[in-house]
Amino acid sequence: MKRQPLEAFRSAVLLAAMLLAGCGAWAPRAQERPQAVETVPATPPAPPPPAPVQPQPDEETPAAIEPPPLKDILAYAHRAARFTPAELAAELARLTPQQDASAQQQLELALALGQTRQPADTARALALVQRVIARSDGPPAYRALARLLENFYLQQRRLEDQADRQAQQVRELQRKTDQLNERLEAMRAIERSLNTRPPTNGR
Repeated sequence: MKRQPLEAFRSAVLLAAMLLAGCGAWAPRAQERPQAVETVPATPPAPPPPAPVQPQPDEETPAAIEPPPLKDILAYAHRAARFTPAELAAELARLTPQQDASAQQQLELALALGQTRQPADTARALALVQRVIARSDGPPAYRALARLLENFYLQQRRLEDQADRQAQQVRELQRKTDQLNERLEAMRAIERSLNTRPPTNGR
C-alpha cells in the first residue's frame, strides 16, 4: 500500500517535467534585430554637355564672306587664250556691240582684244579696263581685276612702243644700207665702163 503514493509522486514529477519542457519549447524567442543595411548614396548622373553655341551670321558684311564673282571672268580668260584666229575674230564681232552693257562685257572684250597682239587693240583694251575702274556699279572684284589688267596693258603698250621704235630703227638702217649699196654699185659700174673703154692712139 506504500508504493502507490511513491508512484503517484513520480508520476506527478514526470508530468511536471514534461509540462516545463513543453513550456520552454513554446516560449517566444527573442525578437531578432534586422541587420542594418548600409546604403551607398547613388552617384548623380553627369549633366549633359552644353549645346554648342551657333555663331551668329554677320549681317552687316555679307559681301566680305561671299566669294568674289570672278569665276566666269577667269574661265573666259582661259578660253580666250586658246582662241584660233577665226574664233577670236568672231568673238570680237560679238562683243564689240555689247561693250557698254556691263562691266563683265567690257572685261571680256578687253581680254579678247589683248589676244590680237596688235598695238591698236591693246590701246582699246586699256581704255576698256579704265572704264571698268571708273564705274560705280558692279562687284568691287571687277574693279580690282581691271586694275591688274590696266597694269598689264600699260606694260604691253610700253613693250609695243619699244618694239615699234626698234623696228623703225631697223628700217632706217636698212634704207641707209640700200643707199650705200646703190652708190657702190654705181661706182663699180663706172669702173667697169672705164676698163672696157677701147684704147686711143695718142700719136
